[in-house]
Amino acid sequence: MPKILVIEDDPDMVMALRIPLEANGYEVVSASSGKEGLQKVKEVEPDLIILDVMMETTTAGFQVSLQLRNPDPRSEYAAYRHIPILILTAIHTTTSLRFGPDEAYLPVDDFVDKPVDPDVLLEKVRTLIERSQKAS
Repeated sequence: MPKILVIEDDPDMVMALRIPLEANGYEVVSASSGKEGLQKVKEVEPDLIILDVMMETTTAGFQVSLQLRNPDPRSEYAAYRHIPILILTAIHTTTSLRFGPDEAYLPVDDFVDKPVDPDVLLEKVRTLIERSQKAS
């Protein structure tokens, strides 16, 4: 059963993600801050990370993704660099700001907008996990 780590500070959003994911055979573990999320990555070794952008700070999610994807082989997260990251954001619906995955500034694999459409979520999760499994 694939494990998904949801790093999100809003318990209602965690539940909105947990329900369709668990109903489709995924094990869901959650963390309510970037710091807790980084600890859980090491404990759980998830198959996928769903990461909120705005948590304890407005860019907490970006900081987490940069730490996880640090190219330094001595990074404490080097062993987890391959885990796909799906960013959860409301930025596209609340501002005119647009961004996408960028290896240097935003090293993530894909985005899903809030409010989350469960079908879109499941499709992105399935695609990222399959791509990751083929690569390893």
